[in-house]
Amino acid sequence: MKTLRATVAIIGAGASGGAVAWRLASAGIDVLCLEQGDRLDQARSPALGHDWERALQTRFHPDPNIRRGAADYPVTAVDTPIQPALFNGVGGGLLRWGAHFPRLRPSDFRVRSLDGVADDWPISYDDLEPWYDLNDAMTGVAGLKGDPGNPPRRAERDPPLPLGLGGLRLAAGFDALGWHWWPSDAAILTRPRPGRAPCNNCGPCGVGCVRGARASADNTYWPAALAAGARLATGMRVLRLTTSDGGRCIAAIETVDRSGTRVRIESDIVVLAASGLGTPRLLLASADRHHPDGLANASGLVGRRLMHHPTAIVTGVFDARLDGHKGPFACALYSQEFYETDRSRGCVRGVQLQMLRGSGPVATALGGYMRRLDWGRGHHRDFVRQFARGATLTVTAEDLPDAENRVTLDATRADSDGLAAPRLGYRLSENSRRLLDFGIARAREALTAAGAREIAVNPLSRMAGFHFLGTARMGDDPSSSVVDGEGRCHAIANLSIVDGSVFVTAGAVNPTPTIQAFALRAADSIRARLKEHA
Repeated sequence: MKTLRATVAIIGAGASGGAVAWRLASAGIDVLCLEQGDRLDQARSPALGHDWERALQTRFHPDPNIRRGAADYPVTAVDTPIQPALFNGVGGGLLRWGAHFPRLRPSDFRVRSLDGVADDWPISYDDLEPWYDLNDAMTGVAGLKGDPGNPPRRAERDPPLPLGLGGLRLAAGFDALGWHWWPSDAAILTRPRPGRAPCNNCGPCGVGCVRGARASADNTYWPAALAAGARLATGMRVLRLTTSDGGRCIAAIETVDRSGTRVRIESDIVVLAASGLGTPRLLLASADRHHPDGLANASGLVGRRLMHHPTAIVTGVFDARLDGHKGPFACALYSQEFYETDRSRGCVRGVQLQMLRGSGPVATALGGYMRRLDWGRGHHRDFVRQFARGATLTVTAEDLPDAENRVTLDATRADSDGLAAPRLGYRLSENSRRLLDFGIARAREALTAAGAREIAVNPLSRMAGFHFLGTARMGDDPSSSVVDGEGRCHAIANLSIVDGSVFVTAGAVNPTPTIQAFALRAADSIRARLKEHA
């Protein structure tokens, strides 16, 4: 078995792994990052080809059980209404994301104090704010300052993306109702940066950005990390973590490369950045005599308290062409009018309404966000009535933590290297269902006010498993949490977790900016510890 050595070993080269690698390498720390996927050349993506919609349903499909790439692992998802959506490679899930870039609100960190449910985070919005700003500067964010529903942003911003014809219609609808709306914060450039061109609305974004305008860790953090001396090993699947010192430290990372060669990684500190699905899977698969229920699992919470962002999809069809298939699909505008708790709704916490642009021609024919078009004599007529005339509001509900929603190991299914597949067990709570129903009714109102002539509703998107949160939660008490407020495992001194696993609550917005801000903060904590022991 070959052995490699580093001061810090990071598992996962996605949003959080890239941020940590850059921050540590920039301080002169020897960093080695292990990624089971490969580098994707986004300049050669099918985004500008005629087959981009086919690519979205095959090699870029969000579900690894359908995509079945060499770097993928199977996910058993028979006990959940929400299917997994993830991607392996340098950049992780950001390789096919929509780049919507909101921060959590200050209230999201104080849910127990404000609403008497779930728990408060051990850190606050103010604690994360400096790293939110740093992340914005590294990523490049287009947006409009001054949103009255959120704290002010100090970091410099590019001008916001254009709303498009559909966005203008929806904005008018929100205005008619007197509801909050604001142009989306987007991790998409509207001004050039070295090596990255601004967005020109060529679209689509889900199969890669040929211009580099859409931020992903492979074109933001990784160039800077590699220039600072970080090492990146691709095609390396981690099999397990082994412990020493009576189980109190990680001794080594056992991996296998694409050729089948076993490689042992030794480091002073190990950082898990493998997502809220991959991280609990690896901790559970690394059980040993000191940790019979999985590493760092003395509290029994590894894999538990899984939170998604349950999403309903409400689509309006308009008489005029809106050409929403052109440009970034998820970054036009959002409304947080109904974000905070109002108990008169019969539930707690809230929802965000976010605009999606329209479907491409193939997706429209196959149903897209509407019903599947009938084949035969009326097909072309119905296609013309719908194509390029749609605008969609997603209803994103805050999902409260439930210990029975969890990631476990499948006893009968494994990946190509024999590592047990993760198994999802998830049920939609009554509170989440009520939030979605309330949000659907509000989305209908907004689309009607905007002039939609036809409205279709998907009450729960099956493919909304793009956020895995809470499966190794942070907290001050080791009996009720896995890591502390800096991501350091209570039970294993040299193991940190920096991905969405550590979330205490989910909020109702995309978690990526918060994941990356937390990762940068955790990296600074690691830097301080290494300096102290130098």
